[in-house]
Amino acid sequence: MNVYSVETVIGNQKLIFQSGKLAKQANGAVTVQLADTVVLATAVASDSMKEGTDFFPLTVDYREKTSAAGRIPGGYIKREGRPTEKEILTARLTDRPIRPLFPDGFYYEVQIMNSVLSADGENDPDILSMIGASASLVISDIPFLKPVGAVRVGLVDDELIANPTTTQLKTSKIDIVVAGTADGVMMVEGSSHEVSEDIMINAIDFAHAQIKKIVDVQIELQKLCGKPKKNFALYTINEDLLKETADIVESRMEDTVMTQGKSARQEALSALQAEAIEKITAKFEDQYAEADIKQAFSKIQKDAVRRLILEKGLRGDGRGPEDIRQITCEVGLLPRTHGSALFTRGETQALAITTLGSPGSEQRMEELSGETTKSFMLHYNFPPFSVGECRPVRGPGRREIGHGILAERSLQYVIPKAEDFPYVIRLISDILESNGSSSMASVCGGTLSLMDAGVPIKAPVAGIAMGLVKEGDKVVVLSDILGSEDACGDMDFKVSGTASGITAFQMDLKIEGISQDIMKTALEQARKGRLHILDIMVKTLDKPRANISDYAPRISTMQIDPDKIGTVIGPGGKVIKKMIEDFKVTIDINDDGIVSVASTEKDAVEKAMNHIRLLTAEPEVGVTYDGVVKGVAEFGAFVEILPGKDGMVHVSKLSEHRLRSAADVLSVGDKVVVKVAEIDDRGRVNLDIISGARPYDPSTAGPAPKSNRPDRDRDRGGRRHDKGDSRRRY
Repeated sequence: MNVYSVETVIGNQKLIFQSGKLAKQANGAVTVQLADTVVLATAVASDSMKEGTDFFPLTVDYREKTSAAGRIPGGYIKREGRPTEKEILTARLTDRPIRPLFPDGFYYEVQIMNSVLSADGENDPDILSMIGASASLVISDIPFLKPVGAVRVGLVDDELIANPTTTQLKTSKIDIVVAGTADGVMMVEGSSHEVSEDIMINAIDFAHAQIKKIVDVQIELQKLCGKPKKNFALYTINEDLLKETADIVESRMEDTVMTQGKSARQEALSALQAEAIEKITAKFEDQYAEADIKQAFSKIQKDAVRRLILEKGLRGDGRGPEDIRQITCEVGLLPRTHGSALFTRGETQALAITTLGSPGSEQRMEELSGETTKSFMLHYNFPPFSVGECRPVRGPGRREIGHGILAERSLQYVIPKAEDFPYVIRLISDILESNGSSSMASVCGGTLSLMDAGVPIKAPVAGIAMGLVKEGDKVVVLSDILGSEDACGDMDFKVSGTASGITAFQMDLKIEGISQDIMKTALEQARKGRLHILDIMVKTLDKPRANISDYAPRISTMQIDPDKIGTVIGPGGKVIKKMIEDFKVTIDINDDGIVSVASTEKDAVEKAMNHIRLLTAEPEVGVTYDGVVKGVAEFGAFVEILPGKDGMVHVSKLSEHRLRSAADVLSVGDKVVVKVAEIDDRGRVNLDIISGARPYDPSTAGPAPKSNRPDRDRDRGGRRHDKGDSRRRY
């Protein structure tokens, strides 16, 4: 068995590639290691192309097994189930930069399967998955144009860092993933803290320098163990068919693609395509398949869209390259939601709804590092009616999860900290119409919805999708792209941010990289567009509402001594459950002693908070308390002055007369007013009585009773610990 290994240094850590030991029956298999994180990447291609296939069927799967981190999965079924959100996002990250680098017309099924074998908790495996996918294809016999490198970039103390650790990212102003070839950048995705366009450009340039090193080491591995590439038959459009189709439709294609309105344009194109199919079928009978005629038609349509943009500066809806579609905004349109907004840009419309919840509503996720929580969630939904289609709805797909996370990252930086706004925030974006840039519409609508809900965000955020058409030296950057421009163009470039800077960034290219000048032009054009959109948004609502909705829960928080958590919970949760039932509230307590009480009724919250203060309070010398007699004895009376806390009034302090027993003037259940006179070194509380004892009557005085003092060491409930869960909700 021959094992081949190569390595390079990225940042201050070794990046090691190895092949020949694992998964030898795959077309290509590589392990990639960074510190103690190891990912196995495999690539397999089918030997034949399925008949009628008119697209490239690439599938990328990425899985994280808890064994990689030395853990056993939680829950009843002790094995990994459906892909987590993190796994889906990493699969998308892996897919996007490699997909454009397969030959045109390569329609054979290809499956990339990446598995995390070891995870150190500091180095995210997602970068290794991206690099490993490329390396496995490079050394395989599957046709692949050129290697892809990937790197994460952070900015800590104004210094750019390659592949920052999880610890370093906590103080980083940017967190972006950049992928590309030696010739240029293919993909960028990530978030930032309102950084400038210049900083983003510098980060991308810094990343590309590291990418070149990663590409070089893959080429070195290919020389050591790469297989000869197979000769796969590539699909090409028959030139005679292309000419026949062009003769029928080309003269009318430009006018057709300029038809105003998405539905009308699609109808016109469908009618023109149907005409071409009918005429060619009638002329050539069965010589050409309908699918081939459609491919020829699509190429002519794409060429017409690109030609109009490059030569005439015209777009499908009549706009110029930098023009943004008409925008309308509306807030507060739903009466019982906590916040709502409707954002419409051209034929793209997003309905954003904000819901506020108590801290116990936060999302819990099991990841390689253990259980984590999330208190701000944005869920993006793309129903089929938004594009006039009928199809089954089976929960969120990869695209919906990816778009939702992009919008969530766009807004994450402006969300207030828990100590300033102790709510869990769920934002839903339902796309009601779509013709391009629905994820950025979710950002804009989400901002307005949050402000309508009274969430004190740092600043409004807007997003815009940019496009690119490039032929040789001719380059046109498009603002606010349509769906057809996304399909026919060379770039999908989304930028979101405040008036001060960028908060999230996503770029995907269909060509082999772009120059720094094009990147600068696109970013500057996006900045102008973003500011234009923000100006329109703030005319509708310029700042968060002063008060939250009447239907949102009121939340108050307080800090208690962590040693008092057991007192608040009580044995088996008895105390806290009674408070929840009596006051009609929800109560959350974390291990740091932070207590959150929530209810739609403000008075209920205040009553519950006061009760918790009493439960956790300690007696203070000189303070007067309303107490209840819990026991009497010959030597004195025991008075509860706080829930679960009692002190003693000595018999000599109960009357001017000499008493045989405290029972001469007090009975169990009597309400008295007492003052703390002393707390001794053993924590015992001595009380003075202020009022409440009845006058002494010698004729009724009896023998001294036996002490019925309550047990001062009663069971007050222990702290309950659920490993990995720092918050309890009741």
